[in-house]
Amino acid sequence: MIDGQNTGAGTILLTNASILPPEGDSLIEDGQILVREGRILQVASGPEQRITSGYDEEIDCQGLTLMPGLIDCHVHVATWEVRLGDNALLPDSLVAARATVTLREMLMRGFTTVRDAGGADQGLVLALEEGTILGPRLIICGQALSQSGGHADLRSSYDNRDPQYYTRRLGSIGRVCDGDAEVRRAAREEIKGGAKFLKIMANGGVASPNDPIDFLGFSRQEITAIVEEAENAQTYVAAHLYTDEAIRRAVELGVRSIEHCNLVSPETAALMAEKGAIACPTVITLVGYSDQGASLGISPENLKKGDRVRDAAFTALKTLSDANVTIAYGTDLTVRQMQGRQSEEFRLRAQVLTTRQVIDSATIGAAKLLRMDGEIGVIAPNACADIIGVRGNPLEDIELLANPEEHVVLIMKGGVLVKR
Repeated sequence: MIDGQNTGAGTILLTNASILPPEGDSLIEDGQILVREGRILQVASGPEQRITSGYDEEIDCQGLTLMPGLIDCHVHVATWEVRLGDNALLPDSLVAARATVTLREMLMRGFTTVRDAGGADQGLVLALEEGTILGPRLIICGQALSQSGGHADLRSSYDNRDPQYYTRRLGSIGRVCDGDAEVRRAAREEIKGGAKFLKIMANGGVASPNDPIDFLGFSRQEITAIVEEAENAQTYVAAHLYTDEAIRRAVELGVRSIEHCNLVSPETAALMAEKGAIACPTVITLVGYSDQGASLGISPENLKKGDRVRDAAFTALKTLSDANVTIAYGTDLTVRQMQGRQSEEFRLRAQVLTTRQVIDSATIGAAKLLRMDGEIGVIAPNACADIIGVRGNPLEDIELLANPEEHVVLIMKGGVLVKR
């Protein structure tokens, strides 16, 4: 079958497979999954439960482990250039065309759902839903919110253009807003435009021109206003955060999704667990900066900022795990030359976390962050039929997921086979 084409079968039986259960370190053997109308209808195992009728097509999955489609909770599908300010100046048509390539490649690595953390718009969501382009399910925040001089203010120190010039461009990761009235208006506009959550830049960043890592973004009053607007719309706030001070402040003010969190302390991690905040670390983007940044023309100042938070990333993973914070999978790869490294995050996390913890971060933990528990991230009746087939047992070898081109040989999104 050609990648991306449906078989046309109404009901599909995946049979003779091992199945990854929602918990535990042992696979379900001799398993079957019955799929109909984009949903998992039945999960069976062993001769007593064997499904022998009621399907239009049977696919023999001997030697494969069937597991939920993977979820990446921190992507930027509309970025490609090393300098984010340059990316924001590209024609929207070029940005959209490039995004279709990025989205397709993500799906072909086994990621059936991704959450864009700044840049993607409702047009890309609709194009995916109607089948015009091929890619994962896309959850968007629209433009991330930033104060003047913050992480999404892409102007250099001597650029006095109206910052709203960037707001209207698909290639921009964010928009600038200051003060209670402006942040509320920006939040409401993003939600009106299709945002399913709000993203704020509440700390300094690596790739931005003006903000040191320790920089605190937005006042407490502004963050409180944005959190209120999110709650009014029955959703939540995600925040770009590195330093412990910024993380604690955001958690105290009601931010739910803590992005990056490299410099988190045990005390603040405990507060995250107490408040139900979820961590979304992004290790591979910092490793990529270290490996490739100089050759790609990233400035020495930004490389130095990246080195500081990269060195703390693995300690932060252990700190979060020890505090029993729910951890979701994220990568944050914005540069075209690094986007192919999306699956390396599995390998990096496995240096600190157990294999089961790493897999959970890209399945049930990520689904919890997206408030889609039971809908995605699990092989169970009534869940979306987002399923990947892996040669071998990923519970024993995380490298199978870190190298999807070789080992992920079956991909189903919403009941549609896109790789077989």
